[in-house]
Amino acid sequence: MRGFIGGIVAALVILGLIAFAALETGSIPARADAPALPGERWAARTSLRATLDREAPKPPYPFTPTDADLTQGATLYVQNCAVCHGTANSTPNAIAHGLGPSTPPQFNKHDVSDDPEGVTFWKIDHGVRWTGMPAFSKSLDDKSMWQIAFFLKRVPDQLTGQAKSIWENPSQVAPPTPMPAPPQPSRPPK
Repeated sequence: MRGFIGGIVAALVILGLIAFAALETGSIPARADAPALPGERWAARTSLRATLDREAPKPPYPFTPTDADLTQGATLYVQNCAVCHGTANSTPNAIAHGLGPSTPPQFNKHDVSDDPEGVTFWKIDHGVRWTGMPAFSKSLDDKSMWQIAFFLKRVPDQLTGQAKSIWENPSQVAPPTPMPAPPQPSRPPK
């Protein structure tokens, strides 16, 4: 029995060393344009589903959106998300095509209205590993991310008023305010 357990431990150590060597030598592709490894898409989808089940906010949500919230959500979407996910009449651009492992969902065709708002909020807040979806938690406050999530829940068929107008004609939205430059380190006294 002792030899059997020793064999299992040795096999695990050898597999660990092989995996380490593969990572260290670049044998496992890190390129966004490389085809997915066997099981990679399954692992990513399974992990994302389990994480969302565990961590995504559940109703009741922090507020009920007003028309002004949906309009602000549309504005924030155009400024932060449309470059990858498109708008009512757009097609994927060069940035969207360059993201891996596949082109991001285009919300004029692949809406997220079947996702609960809490799931969409979580994805905006934390981003999605193994995709080009960034985390916006350091650049948008919670209310702004909820406004985008509520807006997306209604794209494209449940939009009205100014939010619908922005979705259909995003050029009416001003570009986002640039983030301030990070503070420069002060020079040490001489």
